[in-house]
Amino acid sequence: MDIRPIHNEQDYEAALARINALMEAEPGSEASDELDILSTLVEAYEAEHHSIEAPDPVAAIKFRMEQAGLSRKDLEPYLGHSGRVAEVLNYKRGLSLQMIRRLHSGLGIPLESLIQPFDKAS
Repeated sequence: MDIRPIHNEQDYEAALARINALMEAEPGSEASDELDILSTLVEAYEAEHHSIEAPDPVAAIKFRMEQAGLSRKDLEPYLGHSGRVAEVLNYKRGLSLQMIRRLHSGLGIPLESLIQPFDKAS
């Protein structure tokens, strides 16, 4: 096992290639241990250098709609009447705390996405 810190993109790419080669490792084997260690190093490097910001609330709602095959009508229990749904989806109205709670508990949209600030259209 020859494991080194990931300092740059070249080290990162090499670690990813090695992880790919180790994906079929037998649990409990030395190769499996190497896979676990490399995965941890890659996660730490990605968190620092390749972080992905949470989407804005409307993008998160639209993504969940697409995933679950939901229509605008299906959002009414979470956002209110059809006009309110349209306002939110068109960036004309922000989300209230009650809407955020309903979307999170009812549709499983992460709170981190729902509380992101976004610019309302004028």
